[in-house]
Amino acid sequence: MVNNGSTDSTIISISLKKDMIRELDTLQKMLGFTGRSEIVRAGIRTFVQEEKQKSGMHGTKNAILMVVHDDEFDAQVAGIKHDYEDLIKTHLHNKIDGDRCVELFLLDGDAKRIEMVTKGFLTNKKMDTVKLVIL
Repeated sequence: MVNNGSTDSTIISISLKKDMIRELDTLQKMLGFTGRSEIVRAGIRTFVQEEKQKSGMHGTKNAILMVVHDDEFDAQVAGIKHDYEDLIKTHLHNKIDGDRCVELFLLDGDAKRIEMVTKGFLTNKKMDTVKLVIL
């Protein structure tokens, strides 16, 4: 990290694949952001806000967990699913875009365990999208 002289901001470097840069540039133009840094900061703020909200959960909760992944990673999804069968009340699996899948998990149980299963998918680099909605 390099401090740019200001006490409230720091410059960091990240590497992104070319397709991610193209998507970022498209969103930047579509949403009216003035530059890549601005849209990256907005994405990070949104992510941090969502994670803070989820990390404060306690008690029993109902939730929907959506996971999108390539078909070849079905076994990894099944492994995580197996560890949290007590939370999963309903599981829907559907093919989308040819070789991609969407998984919907209707969850009911301890908030901390819901947080754990979500992190299990979020930290798995094979998953394209992971989204938790608390009901």
